[in-house]
Amino acid sequence: MSVIQPFSAEQERALINLRQRYEAWIDAERELFRLPYDLRRKTVGAYEYLYEILDRSGNGTSLGAWDDDKQERFDSYRAAKQSAKQRRDGASDTLSESSRIARALRLPLLSADAGPILREADRRELLGSHLLVVGTNAMAAYAIEAAGSFIGVPDETEDFDLAWAADEAGDEALVWEMLKAVDPTFAVNSERDFQARNAKAYEVELLVAPSRAATLAMTDRPKPVPLPEQEWLLPGRRVDQVVPCRDGTPARIIAPDPRWFALHKLWLGAQDKRNPLKRRKDLTQGKALLDTISEAMPLYKLDDAFASQLPAELAPIFADWQSTHDQKN
Repeated sequence: MSVIQPFSAEQERALINLRQRYEAWIDAERELFRLPYDLRRKTVGAYEYLYEILDRSGNGTSLGAWDDDKQERFDSYRAAKQSAKQRRDGASDTLSESSRIARALRLPLLSADAGPILREADRRELLGSHLLVVGTNAMAAYAIEAAGSFIGVPDETEDFDLAWAADEAGDEALVWEMLKAVDPTFAVNSERDFQARNAKAYEVELLVAPSRAATLAMTDRPKPVPLPEQEWLLPGRRVDQVVPCRDGTPARIIAPDPRWFALHKLWLGAQDKRNPLKRRKDLTQGKALLDTISEAMPLYKLDDAFASQLPAELAPIFADWQSTHDQKN
C-alpha cells in the first residue's frame, strides 16, 4: 500500500507560487544582509566623515574624511538599500498570501519554531553550503519533493537538528551569530554543549561528520561531537524545497539525499542504545521514505549503482528493504 498521497493540482499550484514568491523575497533579504547596517555622514569638529554603523546601538567606524568618493559611495548605498527594501516589501504581501493558502490546503507543514531559524540561515546564505536540515524536519521537504503527503508517518518534532556541512574552514561563529540573531535568549546547554536552547526550551542540535569537524570555527557554538554516521548524509543529490510553516510563514529546507537519509534512519532505528520511542519513529520514517523514493522520486535511483556506494553498515539494511519491497511488488 502506498505511503504517499499525491498532491492535487491546486496544492501543486500553491507550492509553485510559494516557491517563486519566496525566491523573490529571499533575494532581496540577502541583498540587504550583504549591505552595511547603515552609512551616515557625521560632523566631528570642523570636519565631516563617512561612518559605517554596525548595530542598532549606533556603534560604528569611520570610513574616512568626506569627499566626492565618499559622497558617491553614500548615494550608491542609499539607492541599493531603498531598492532592496522595496522589492522585499513588495514580495512580502504576496508571499504571506501564498503561505496562508498552502497551510489551508493541508500541505506538509514545518513547525513554527523552525521557520525563523531557516529563514535567517537562508538570508545569510548558509543553507546547503554550511548547514543541512536533518532529523524529522527534513521529512516535509521530502514529501514535497515526492509531490505528496506521507500517510501515517511522524513528521512533527519539538527540536531541530542541523548538520554542519562546510568543506572549507572559517574563523567566524556563523551558527551562533545566526541563532542569536533569531533569538537572543539562545544559550548552550551546559550538560550537552552540542545543543542550544532558547527561553521557550526549544532545542537546536548541531551535528557534524568527522571529515567536516575541522571546518567549524573554534569560536562557534554549539560544539558538535563528530559522528562517523554523519558522513552518510553528505553524498548524493540534496533536496531543496520551500515548505509552509504552521504559523503561516514559509521556510526553505536543504536536506540530504533522501536515499542516504532513509538508510541512516533505518540504521538509527536498529541501535539498541537509542530511545525506544525514537527508534520506532526512525524505522517508520526510513521505510516510508524508501518506499516513496521507489514510487514517486525518479531522480533518486535505487539501483545497483547506488547500492555499490553503500558502506558495510548500510548495505544489508538496503538489501533487506529491497528484498521485502520486491516481494510486495
